Amino acid sequence: MDNLAIHLEPARAMLFQLGAYLPRILVALLVIAGGWLVAKAARFAVTRGLRAINFQVLTERAGLDGFLRQAGARGDTTALFGLLAYGLVLLAALLIAFNGLGLSYVTALLSRVLWFIPNLFIALLILALGTYFARFVGDMVSAYCRRAGMADTVLLGKAAQYAIVLFSVLIALDQLRIGGDIVRQSFLIVLGGIVFALALAFGLGGRDRAAECIEEWWPRKRPATPPPHTPPHTPPHTPPAHPPGAATHTPPAGGHRPPPRHPLP
Repeated sequence: MDNLAIHLEPARAMLFQLGAYLPRILVALLVIAGGWLVAKAARFAVTRGLRAINFQVLTERAGLDGFLRQAGARGDTTALFGLLAYGLVLLAALLIAFNGLGLSYVTALLSRVLWFIPNLFIALLILALGTYFARFVGDMVSAYCRRAGMADTVLLGKAAQYAIVLFSVLIALDQLRIGGDIVRQSFLIVLGGIVFALALAFGLGGRDRAAECIEEWWPRKRPATPPPHTPPHTPPHTPPAHPPGAATHTPPAGGHRPPPRHPLP
């Protein structure tokens, strides 16, 4: 009997600990179930709210929905935001449940993931607004260049659009804290290279145009030149008229003039 009691002692201790731990497990299961219901409600509310303000129109014009469709996603960007809200609430419920169970390592891991989701939400919002603004600026640049009579208006508009998209992507990556220093240095290098290339191309290929623009913006001070000298206006000479009563000599017909008369001595 003593040997049997000794062998059953670990089992008895395990059952005692399980009995003490069972209420925590039940509470954790209830918390997870309640969190799942709240997560579904949050997903529905976020999706309906974004569709109520026509957020899907902005993402469709920005090109994000088309990008998701090409990637094989079934929903659009609005559904993605709803999925993020669902995951955020569900992770919060799991964090509370595992914290109640005393699983500190799992709690630390879930807390990191939980703080990552809001940053992902903000990064997607920055990307959506940035791409929409980039497309607007690209169309505006193309229209302005077309009115100005410039060539390659579509190329200039696309260049402006892609530059703003690149800037938005870099801001989104910095929000996610993915290689912050590398992203900043890469952005500065790319921006410096683009500016240097444009300056070199403009300096070599458009020197005359650059001189005209500089002269138009900052005209040089030149000495005032006097107006050209014009001689005074003189009226045309007209012969004097004969006084009244004076005899006028009329040449005879035929065009022959009489010989001059010499005075008598």
